[in-house]
Amino acid sequence: TGGVASGPVSFMKIFNTATEQVKQGGTRRGANMAILRIDHPDIMEFIHCKKNNRELNNFNISVAVTDAFMEAVKKDTNYDLIDPRDGKKVGELNARDVYTALVRQAWENGDPGIVFIDRVNNDNPTPELGQIESTNPCGEQPLLPMEACNLGSINLSKFVMENGGGPVIDWEGLKETVWYAVRFLDDTIDVSKYPLSEIDEMVKGNRKIGLGVMGFADMLYQLRIPYNSDTALEMAEQVMAFIQRESHEASKKLAEERGPFKNFEKSIFKDQEGCVYRNATVTTIAPTGTLSIIAGCSSGIEPLFALSFVRNVMDNDKLLEVNPHFEKVAKERGFYSKELMDIIARKGTIQSIEEIPEDVRKVFVTAHDISPEWHVRMQAAFQKHTDNAVSKTVNLPRDATVEDVLKVYDLAYELGCKGVTIYRDGSKKNQVLSFADRSEKESGFMTAVKERPETLEGFTTKMVTGYGNLYVTVTEYEGRPFEVFATIGKSGRSTTAKTEAIGRLVSLALRSGVNVEEIVDQLKGIGGEHPVFQKDGLVLSIPDAIARVLERRYLKDKKSNKRGKREYSLLGETCPECGQTISFEEGCMTCHFCGFTKCS
Repeated sequence: TGGVASGPVSFMKIFNTATEQVKQGGTRRGANMAILRIDHPDIMEFIHCKKNNRELNNFNISVAVTDAFMEAVKKDTNYDLIDPRDGKKVGELNARDVYTALVRQAWENGDPGIVFIDRVNNDNPTPELGQIESTNPCGEQPLLPMEACNLGSINLSKFVMENGGGPVIDWEGLKETVWYAVRFLDDTIDVSKYPLSEIDEMVKGNRKIGLGVMGFADMLYQLRIPYNSDTALEMAEQVMAFIQRESHEASKKLAEERGPFKNFEKSIFKDQEGCVYRNATVTTIAPTGTLSIIAGCSSGIEPLFALSFVRNVMDNDKLLEVNPHFEKVAKERGFYSKELMDIIARKGTIQSIEEIPEDVRKVFVTAHDISPEWHVRMQAAFQKHTDNAVSKTVNLPRDATVEDVLKVYDLAYELGCKGVTIYRDGSKKNQVLSFADRSEKESGFMTAVKERPETLEGFTTKMVTGYGNLYVTVTEYEGRPFEVFATIGKSGRSTTAKTEAIGRLVSLALRSGVNVEEIVDQLKGIGGEHPVFQKDGLVLSIPDAIARVLERRYLKDKKSNKRGKREYSLLGETCPECGQTISFEEGCMTCHFCGFTKCS
């Protein structure tokens, strides 16, 4: 018709809506991955397409960055924008400006990630079938069109044994499991049913499998090796090199029994001696959020998200869960107590608890105890011995800067990673919080709605509004507002009901750990039909009056937003299914309490 296409982002919104309607297994949404080349004319729109945290929530997005672009960034020069239809140049941008925009947006809310696409294609086993343009939703499995994932993970924590001189790795047991796993994954290809004949043909033509690991952090705990150490990096390379070698030997053995993959003659292996494989690729480090919960081990190659936490079970019973390796050491060393485990569950780390021996604190580190550099170096260590890619999240503290994110991206490229995903704590502003704040004064507040103690102290303030006298009662817990009860004078049932509803919702937010400043910014400035003057100025409405009470009591020394916020902005993250603390790891949002994951 001569019309102009509206661009990739507009079609992403259509797919996002469709995904929202099609639930996986009747309960969970699906997940999409959108990757756009850095030289696409719409790259700037794509980089900022998830700036509003309420849009494209069923998509992970990454930018496919080329080596030429990274070189242009280094030299601070322009690079070409290419029309994907005809391959012609249609414009140019300054590489460093685009890279800075990408990094800043990732700092704001974790999206987009980066895929080093040339590095991915350098390891493409079947280039005659086409170039790889995208990956699965968590980024660890580069795929050609119509290919599918076939992934499995070995629990490394099961392969540590005592030999009299201390804990060591059971290499023979690990080898046996690797060989069984490769055979199992290859069998899975033949028994699986695929929705399209084209998918069936491509999957069986290349027979890609991805054998990976989980429980790596638990293995390090057992070996008494700190995650953030050179020894841990050496162990990562040693273990993954062993798995890589044995899995390829197992695939060669299968090729002798069953024949190589159908597209072998179109692969990079056809002219290589001793490289007749059953599978085009064999190893992948995939997310194991749900698998690791079932197996009772740490996720993938990620550090543990917490050593101790409280899990809600049926009938609202609370079950304290402690990492078994930490619990064993705590009991052996004589510092275990339920009270201490409760403290650790609130803090999320043991690094500041001096009653725990220093050598134990050094070994039992968790995700946010580890600097971003160690996250990247660990990913690179596993990538050296992995056919496909590694799913890993680089966790950053809330106060990390844009410059910190830039260092992560640069280091990932320098060390040979195929991509990188970062998550800055608390940067997903449209969701409720994980730990309300990791400062000492707020360590008692968790993500989930806090139960009300039997007795609380508080205060009541009278405010004159255009609807009558408003009585605002605020109860406090540990010096912070915990609940708000609002009642209005003779104003009719509708106004009374709305006032009560506002109080209940504010209470829910406070009990969920939302900062009082955020609540004040949301309520202050909301206009009503009957504003009235008071000695402190104009009271616009009932919510505005409640905000003034909270502000006067708790924000005396802080400047709040005078106009009130217009967009919803809460701290941190909770699971949308169970309301518990959610963590970002392996390139994905994962709940260790109920098994929810955003990517599968």
